[in-house]
Amino acid sequence: MDLRQMQYFLCLAEEKNVTRAARQLNIVQPALSMQIAKLEVEFGQKLFDRNAHGITTTVAGDALARLVTPIVRDVEHAKQEMARLNGRISGRVSVGLITSVAQSTMASSSATVAHKYPDITLSACEGYTETLTDWVNSGQLDFAIINVPRKRVSLASHHMMDEEMVFACRKEATIKMPAQLRFSHLAGLDLVIPSKRHGLRTILEEHAAVAGIELKPRLEIDTLPALCEVIATTNLVTVLPTIALQHVLATGTVRAHRFNEPRISRSIAWVHHPRRIISPAARAVLEIIQQDLAAAATSAAMYIIPSSLARTTAKRRTASRPKSGKGRA
Repeated sequence: MDLRQMQYFLCLAEEKNVTRAARQLNIVQPALSMQIAKLEVEFGQKLFDRNAHGITTTVAGDALARLVTPIVRDVEHAKQEMARLNGRISGRVSVGLITSVAQSTMASSSATVAHKYPDITLSACEGYTETLTDWVNSGQLDFAIINVPRKRVSLASHHMMDEEMVFACRKEATIKMPAQLRFSHLAGLDLVIPSKRHGLRTILEEHAAVAGIELKPRLEIDTLPALCEVIATTNLVTVLPTIALQHVLATGTVRAHRFNEPRISRSIAWVHHPRRIISPAARAVLEIIQQDLAAAATSAAMYIIPSSLARTTAKRRTASRPKSGKGRA
């Protein structure tokens, strides 16, 4: 098996379609099929199952993908390092992001990479922290941006930022906000929060345990844009990181309040495999994402209002409403 066959095999495993894979590799379909057939003869294993909807890797194919992915990626990194000597940053970069980061930075960061580094091919995906760390471990991702895991991982981890998590509700909600908002005030409120599969839920459960309350959400939604839309259009409330709320805060459909005791935050880190090289292209992409993430957090934080101010505003809103009964025309 040579490097070219590894590349052909991985491309087909990813595309799951011979026509698309051949087009991606810029070769004819018979040439691709022939190389895959040679691999299957060499290993004495069937690597793909063919069906009417395309192809999927077999158990042997999955094992081979795990083994050769790091090899192909290291060769690509070596090429990138050599290209850097000529002052050119190029290559393929695969990055994973947790949803709250992806929704606030993926569009702008991807556009910046495309404009600033035309020789970089960027592949970006979103997922849960646990899934992304598995993909970094297996070599499917160069690096991932995740919530700092509570349990120890075998990856190299680098702290990026601490981000505040805030209470959020519909702008016109009639909830009476206490002068000193505490996490324990969530007890009895109609909550919509991520499910227990989500890293943010783990953080919320930890604070609930400290506050001596049990979280009993009315709704559990892991897709954060959808969760924010529910908050903007109903009387349900939530607790989310500021960047996850950035859009609805900017449009004025949702308001956010800071907890006073204690402040709630989550830590974000980027992780990579300690025995694999971080290429110049990957570092360039990481730098852009870091800048966009910091800008998004700063922008979202501008919309947070102290609970004491919110209470005063609510009183003024109530006082300004016309009274029923005598004196009304």
